Amino acid sequence: MSVPDGYAAHFRRSPVTDPWEPLYSKRVGGTVVLAIRVREPHCNARGFLHGGVISALADNAMGLSVLETLKAEGADHGRHASTVSLALDFLATAHLEQWLEIVPRVLKVGGSLAFADCVVLADGQRIARGNATFCLYQAPTAGQGGKSDSSH
Repeated sequence: MSVPDGYAAHFRRSPVTDPWEPLYSKRVGGTVVLAIRVREPHCNARGFLHGGVISALADNAMGLSVLETLKAEGADHGRHASTVSLALDFLATAHLEQWLEIVPRVLKVGGSLAFADCVVLADGQRIARGNATFCLYQAPTAGQGGKSDSSH
């Protein structure tokens, strides 16, 4: 199956998304656009792309884009992001073999919160939209204990 120009194997692996591999990504204007070719492991019992897959990938794309924005602004300094809220509206369905893209937009990055939204496209047609709020925090250094890795 073909992969559109500009996409490469996604640079970040996760136990959550491993069953959905291969995932693809590309950096566009300071954001991370995620994509997959819809396959059977992505679908529900009716053969449609599962909303949970869309939600997880949208969360991932928006969170990574917030971190990319921090880097671009020179403000990352070991900062991480955790999802505070995530909302999606499902507008249509996606089917096997369609090319799915999650296209995020970072709306605002503040000192402790960041806001992003996204559109989800299947073969270029909008099937969902989402928005999220992220808590920004400083990761503890080695030996300080606590959570040392973010969800994004």
